[in-house]
Amino acid sequence: MSSMSVGEIGYYKGVHRVKVLTESEGYWIVEALEEFDDDVDGERVTVKVGEQRIVPSESVHRRKFLAPPVKEHAYELKMEKKLKRLVADEEKQDAEE
Repeated sequence: MSSMSVGEIGYYKGVHRVKVLTESEGYWIVEALEEFDDDVDGERVTVKVGEQRIVPSESVHRRKFLAPPVKEHAYELKMEKKLKRLVADEEKQDAEE
C-alpha cells in the first residue's frame, strides 16, 4: 500500500500486526509484532514475533479487517443447485405416491 511509510504499524493480510521496515518496488520487508500462521508455497509456516518477511505491498493495510469470504467455484454452485432440485423432485414424487 503506497500510503504506508517505513516504521509504520500495519496489518498483514488485514489481520496480523506487522511493522514496515523497508520498501522496495512492489514489496515491503516487515517485522512480525505477533505470532501467526502463513502459507508459503502451499505450506503452512509459523511466523514468530520479530521475524522478518518480504511481502507484497498490497497485502499490508493500515487498518485491521477480515478478508471477504472466498466464493465457491461456479461449477460447484451449479451442481449443488441441480442436486437440491433433484432431491426436491424425488421427495415430491414420494409424497404423491
